[in-house]
Amino acid sequence: MGLISSLLTVFLALIGTPLFIVIAFSGLIFLFINGIDLTAMVIELYKLAHTPMLVALPLFSLAGYILAGSKAPDRLVRLSNALLGWLPGGLAVIALGVSAIFTAMTGATGLTIIAMGGLLFPALKTQKYPEKFSLGLLTTSGTLGLLFPPSLPLILYGVVAQTSIDQLFLAGILPGLLMVFLLSLYSSWKGFQAKVARPRFTVKEVGRALRESIWEIPLPFVVLGGIYTGIVAISEAAVLTVLYVLIIEVGVYRDIKIRELFPIITKSSILVGGILIILGVSFGLTNTLINEEIPMKILDFLKLHVQSPVTFLIWLNLFLLGAGCLLGMFPALIILVPLIVPVAQAYDLHPVHLGIILLTNLEIGASLPPLGINLFISSIRFERPVLDLYRASIPFILILLLTLALITYLPVISLFFL
Repeated sequence: MGLISSLLTVFLALIGTPLFIVIAFSGLIFLFINGIDLTAMVIELYKLAHTPMLVALPLFSLAGYILAGSKAPDRLVRLSNALLGWLPGGLAVIALGVSAIFTAMTGATGLTIIAMGGLLFPALKTQKYPEKFSLGLLTTSGTLGLLFPPSLPLILYGVVAQTSIDQLFLAGILPGLLMVFLLSLYSSWKGFQAKVARPRFTVKEVGRALRESIWEIPLPFVVLGGIYTGIVAISEAAVLTVLYVLIIEVGVYRDIKIRELFPIITKSSILVGGILIILGVSFGLTNTLINEEIPMKILDFLKLHVQSPVTFLIWLNLFLLGAGCLLGMFPALIILVPLIVPVAQAYDLHPVHLGIILLTNLEIGASLPPLGINLFISSIRFERPVLDLYRASIPFILILLLTLALITYLPVISLFFL
């Protein structure tokens, strides 16, 4: 019976059945086979509804979508260009930084490519950056901010792995900065090599850009400062973020009309609703895996064949890169974390360090050929064949893989602030 249900589950996945249905079906089959009362599902949903940090997910997502619907990206690019545009490869470095900030706020990589790509790609072409370089830059930088707070994947990992979200927020800062720094070095070199045009630095332009962005600049400091000084909890910081963003974008800048909020809330709700549905049914599947002792069986197999933690980390990275490429960020997080955490603990891997390794892999996997979702979003956004984007992304992916190796084998990068 177990074999038949497994084959049926695989068949449902292969024919394109929505992921939450496949996961729910797997859990229900287990309940049926083992004669467990269906009230177990209600208990799991009740536990999920009472997870304290879960409220931060929809609120931070809503704040990100409001920012995306305003002219905040334009103001952010202008300010960055005024401050850094004079550097060799300055606009490329700005693209990396702005994309990282934007992705951290929205938590949705595809949204960054769509929103920022339309703004930055023409600007890069105007300054005579090579098209191949520009396409690779914007495709891979769409995931660059996922390690920075208040990123949704960081919160989601904390919820699923039952790990401190405060610590994850701190742990993601240095690895995220390392990624941006190494990619910025490469971008500066390419900009210098191509002899691209650079605007002159003027105090006047910096002043104008600062005045234009004066209400948005304090946002990250208010939110993160409130969390780490203990003034507000993460869920309260999420409420504060939405309130602040609403006031400045609707009331101060008036980029968004009241009537335009409804479609923005709808888009944000669809993203979060999909995550919560998958999360709810996967909690049942997680209990299935635990009751069947799947993590213990995996651990026994690894102990038999993989004694060294170094070797385990190599296999873990290869597996997670493939998962990020095939499954996507949120499904991979929800499905794989309950399996990986107990196994990694047996190799004395710190749960926060594990979270940063896992998110870094999934971040890279989103741009990894052949099925990384960012490649296909960029193909549609920039109207280029996906094979062109494969080739354009290779240098950036190699740099990100180097960063992954450093993050994996130097735990101090992730745990320094802890």
